[in-house]
Amino acid sequence: QVQLVESGGGLVQPGGSLRLSCAASGTIDSMYIMGWYRQAPGKQRELVANIRSNGLTNYVDSVKGRFTISIDNTKDTVYLQMNSLKPEDTAAYYCNARHIVHINFNYWGQGTQVAVSS
Repeated sequence: QVQLVESGGGLVQPGGSLRLSCAASGTIDSMYIMGWYRQAPGKQRELVANIRSNGLTNYVDSVKGRFTISIDNTKDTVYLQMNSLKPEDTAAYYCNARHIVHINFNYWGQGTQVAVSS
């Protein structure tokens, strides 16, 4: 069983920065893709960024150049550094661990709220 706990959300002004953290416990190995998703009110959940064990990253176009996903394997923690935040980044952000072979091994954190407003 995998458990994911997010932290680091909050209220920030446009142009500001936040760093989200996702602490993973359980069996997270190189067969998992770690990702951050977000869901704004009235919208579908969308992938923000993900990272594979080989370091390969993927970002949604709207955050490219502003957000950076990284992983600290010694701490089993995934980070999302968010810079130049915009009001449209306001959403609940969720950490995800998805096994690349066993599709039922798909885990979510409880979410952390990010609000970008002046």
